[in-house]
Amino acid sequence: MAKELVMPQMGYDMQQGTVVRWIKKEGDEVVRGEPVAEIETDKAVVEMESIGGGVLRKIVAPEGTVAQVGEVIAIIGEPGEDISSLEAKAPKPAAKTSPAPKAEAALAKAPAAQQPPAPAQPPPAPAGEIKASPVAKRLAQELGVDLGRVTGTGPGGRIVREDVEAVAQSPAAQPATPAPAASSAETGRVELTRMRQAIARITSISKQQIPHYYVGNEIDMTSAMEMRRQVNEKLGGDPRVTVNDLIIKAVTITLKDFPALNSSFKEAHLETHPYINVGIAIDLEQGLIVPSIANCESKSLAEIARASTDLGKRAQEGRLHESEYSGGTFSISNLGTLDVDSFFAIILPPQSAVLAVGSVKKRPIIDDNDQVVVRQMMNANLSADHRISDGAEGARFLQALKALLENPVSLVM
Repeated sequence: MAKELVMPQMGYDMQQGTVVRWIKKEGDEVVRGEPVAEIETDKAVVEMESIGGGVLRKIVAPEGTVAQVGEVIAIIGEPGEDISSLEAKAPKPAAKTSPAPKAEAALAKAPAAQQPPAPAQPPPAPAGEIKASPVAKRLAQELGVDLGRVTGTGPGGRIVREDVEAVAQSPAAQPATPAPAASSAETGRVELTRMRQAIARITSISKQQIPHYYVGNEIDMTSAMEMRRQVNEKLGGDPRVTVNDLIIKAVTITLKDFPALNSSFKEAHLETHPYINVGIAIDLEQGLIVPSIANCESKSLAEIARASTDLGKRAQEGRLHESEYSGGTFSISNLGTLDVDSFFAIILPPQSAVLAVGSVKKRPIIDDNDQVVVRQMMNANLSADHRISDGAEGARFLQALKALLENPVSLVM
């Protein structure tokens, strides 16, 4: 029986998305759960998975089309099946839009082997019009490159990012004349990117609608760091276990005893989750995203390390899956690599908690014998939803997490 593929809601407040690329074409066989299209949201380019199997009979929303969440973008059915009734009620696609800068940037970062096939040649541009991607135009302005002297290598002679970079790096390139510095009394205006607008919108909703409470403690990571060294020696660098991987594993084990922190508040009840999908805050050039590693409760430390490495790589390339982008149940924000000692993070709706961790640093500590010793310490701070949990429960969660990381043998068992 024919099925409609609709624009999915890949994010707490997503209202519409753009079809960046169809991975499958009309007539291709489709398997349930298989990626069929790349969808651009406000914060990422995400692979959309099929909700059923069959043949991709009709693409309703061509590449570049903006569609509302829930709107039909394609039809899947059996070969020869009558889909006229579904075609008749499918909405007419909106006018195509130029790909947003971040979508093109994400695709540009992808390895050549993973680049999508070149689309059909677009119609020629009107006389005198310079065809250039949004990224190329912005980069040309920043580098002072005249697009009129750039030869485009994209589809239909379109100027792309690499063309501008090539001209800017050529010996004949002339530096742009610097604009006069604005005086301290002048007021400037910087337009927010779509991703920055999305971050502003989601964080505002979180702080306004979720009553946060905060608890924190200090964790002795000396034993965990030594165990990590031994594990990495044994694994031979494949995968390489990071401090964050240790934290993910410890959080996963701890959450099993604190299910409220792995749930979501829904009106007058809690929606509990039988799985633990840990979101990882990733700092992209365009802004912050929090994709998740699914089913951490069934993964070993080595499997978590492989999954987190792969997730970070694909996030940078703009190749996240739909479930990774929207399926997190608890998040971790780690600013340790930026030499941050301590901070508190904002909860990502509809999750109910987030753990913020700082860097692991050697510090003088007074031990149980009142002796000053040097230990490797880390600050961990929990932000949680007061509607589903109280400060005492958050404190107990941190106590249990601290005990695991300070006695880390159970992380590898």
